[in-house]
Amino acid sequence: MPTKDAPLVAAIRSVIGGCRKGRKKVIAIVKKRYARWGSSSIRRVYEQHGFSLHRRLRKRIQGTPLKPLMAPLRPNQEWAIDFMADALINGRKFRILNAIDEYNREGITCLAAHNIPARRLTAFLDRVLERRGKPLRIRTDNGPEFTSKWFQLWLKNNNIEWVAIQKGCPEQNAFIERFNRTYREDVLDANLFFSVEHAQKLSDQFLQQYNNERPHEALNFMTPLEYAA
Repeated sequence: MPTKDAPLVAAIRSVIGGCRKGRKKVIAIVKKRYARWGSSSIRRVYEQHGFSLHRRLRKRIQGTPLKPLMAPLRPNQEWAIDFMADALINGRKFRILNAIDEYNREGITCLAAHNIPARRLTAFLDRVLERRGKPLRIRTDNGPEFTSKWFQLWLKNNNIEWVAIQKGCPEQNAFIERFNRTYREDVLDANLFFSVEHAQKLSDQFLQQYNNERPHEALNFMTPLEYAA
């Protein structure tokens, strides 16, 4: 068989030359130049005589472990934080940082800004900690602000555990996702925004109403502040 394959091996070498060519391309060119060989013969010789290109293996990124969602038993055990996005009437985009206490679903903040990088995120959270105290854990997705070294160092310095949900599993952050839905329906989808300050004003009004007037079925139809009392 090696002697019989020698002409085909030479033909494949002449087709490949000094360039990288995959199997399908080599078969097509050899068949055009040498009609006496069929696809199966060319494929067999191509693979058996070491002409195959080495596949570049993708580096597997170790996934985060399962982080099941459980309602905390007291305030400040676990917060949930997430980002949303919308645009002003002039088309300029802005972001909203939402945070809730998972114990009573209380909305902690709805911060609107054109840009909220990790440094601004932690500076704002520092002000929230001064007002509310520190949580034991903060649950987030794997967004770049949360995976950044700056945010991770901030968590370490404040002795706060980071609960990162698995990629593609927003149900592991269901409390904040439900809050986001209500916020989008009542604020983002219901209003036109002329400025970030306008969006912030409406967000503050929503947060006041959400915490003090809106009953939650999961809280036995009490408001977040009534449930925590």
